[in-house]
Amino acid sequence: QCLLSGSWRSDTSCRMVVSTLDKDNRFSGFYLPGPAAGYSELLTSPLEGSQQDGGLVPQPIFSFTVNWRFQETARTTVFLGQCYVDTNGEETLHALWLLREAADSPAEDWKATR
Repeated sequence: QCLLSGSWRSDTSCRMVVSTLDKDNRFSGFYLPGPAAGYSELLTSPLEGSQQDGGLVPQPIFSFTVNWRFQETARTTVFLGQCYVDTNGEETLHALWLLREAADSPAEDWKATR
């Protein structure tokens, strides 16, 4: 069974620390991008999320939101993925993400999401 709680590091050295899941399969923690992100002004940012009940699905789907702590801009990223366990018992996370920046006006909306 895949356990989402703990510390995770991506291929680009981003780090995510997830607390223990509560009884409703919700969790919190923090996220810090690695040097490849290129944001020297970025502070450790809080995350909150949830996953499917591990009792129902051994390799659960999860989602979480990171509200970035930048000094001069507002950004939020949502992640959606699945936790996998290979034949050696190694856990990996596969996820897609969507980043949203604050836009100054509706005319600027088109470039605010990546």
